[in-house]
Amino acid sequence: MNWRIITWYIGVSLLLIAALMTVSGMIAICTDSDDSGIPLLFSAFLTGTVGFYPLIFVRKGRHKLTFKEGNCIVVGAWVFACLFGMLPFLFYGREFTPINALFESVSGFTTTGASILNDIETLPRGLQFWRISTAWVGGIGIVTLFSSITMGDDKSALSKAEISSIAREAFTGERSGSFANRMLVTYISLTAMTFLSLRLTGMGWFDAATNAMSACSTCGFCNRNTSIAFYDNPAAEVVLTLSMLAAGIHFRIIFLALIKRKPRFFWKSETIQVFLSLVGIAIVIVTMDLLGNGHDYSLWTALRDASFQVASISTTTGFATQDTTSWPPLSMTILIACSLICGCSGSTSGGIKIDRTILAAKGIYRKVKMAVDPHAVYLIRVDGRVKTEEQVSDAFGYIFCYLLIVVVFAAVNIVFGLDFITGVTASVACIGNVGPGFGDVGSMSNYAAFPLVLKATAMLEMLVGRLEIFPMLYLLQSIIGRR
Repeated sequence: MNWRIITWYIGVSLLLIAALMTVSGMIAICTDSDDSGIPLLFSAFLTGTVGFYPLIFVRKGRHKLTFKEGNCIVVGAWVFACLFGMLPFLFYGREFTPINALFESVSGFTTTGASILNDIETLPRGLQFWRISTAWVGGIGIVTLFSSITMGDDKSALSKAEISSIAREAFTGERSGSFANRMLVTYISLTAMTFLSLRLTGMGWFDAATNAMSACSTCGFCNRNTSIAFYDNPAAEVVLTLSMLAAGIHFRIIFLALIKRKPRFFWKSETIQVFLSLVGIAIVIVTMDLLGNGHDYSLWTALRDASFQVASISTTTGFATQDTTSWPPLSMTILIACSLICGCSGSTSGGIKIDRTILAAKGIYRKVKMAVDPHAVYLIRVDGRVKTEEQVSDAFGYIFCYLLIVVVFAAVNIVFGLDFITGVTASVACIGNVGPGFGDVGSMSNYAAFPLVLKATAMLEMLVGRLEIFPMLYLLQSIIGRR
């Protein structure tokens, strides 16, 4: 591998991080009694210095990126972003011990939304904006963001390394690398629309901006201790519900439906139909369960809370209007199922993805049909495209690896002292980048009480889940292969 070009691109990613730190630092300076300006600007200086070094002293040259190099750039950019992203928290101090600062940084960049903060509202505005910025950058993808300004074949190679093949399939036949630009345009537009809509509901500009960035990145970071429940604003909840669901849909479909004014693509997508249908069914079940299990709910209140929480969990956002740990077992089970399957590929949502679930379900159905009639030919189609045996096998392989990781890390959690519900749901929440689980990591709780070893394993699980498992395995294989 050409380590010079790998170092060069990781340096570019660090400059992007330094720029966002600078913006956050300027917000801190312009805010009265905000003492996070110096930690943010000093962190920006250190990050920018390290980022500039390879651009000045390393010659990029003409070199076409290989798959291994692109994959190494992606993993390296994410790891270094998390490491340098912890600096503002670390220099600020208070609750941010080194492990806590790194945890908050990893949770932000991977859009998990799990936090170690016990009192978020005491955090200065500049640091709050930096915290949300990590999530917003992580939502679209660090490499995808800086590759949008890259020219030539490198743009395609970098985007292919970060964006999964199942997410890129919808862009088949388009100009190389254009899907990254379209995703970025859609992402920015969706964030702006959400911000303006939240302002119309009466939310302040800073809260509207941070909540819009958090909702569209499906992170769930909020600058209030009780999350969205703080506002008690039904109109804002409707806006955020729609924004979270939109962020959980393939961005190409949103691009065509809204920006290109071709709404027929939205309604013709089988994947979106299944996703929204399952969300609707989950909302109905949770609503009826809340009404029928002795909770003091009216139909409107039950529907309001069920809609918001199902949308939040099924898109892996993690915003909360209620403490779901007090909900009936059936509702909790539905939410756990939502946190496993989650949204569509090509979105900011984490989890297994509904695309792979549909593909695996159709693969099982074909297997049964062929057992009954072995001479017949059954093709698997999703959104009108015929899927190959390799694609079906990839879906099964990914789901197997995903569930295996859930089981392994859940076992680790339980071995190190967590109860069964907390251990299992924390594992599901971290690998799916959901954030809240149940038990001690419920929607109104956090990860502050986790022992150091479990914070470390949780961070590893977040990164593996955000990078969709295989880039980490490819890098590991590359390292082992060299030996």
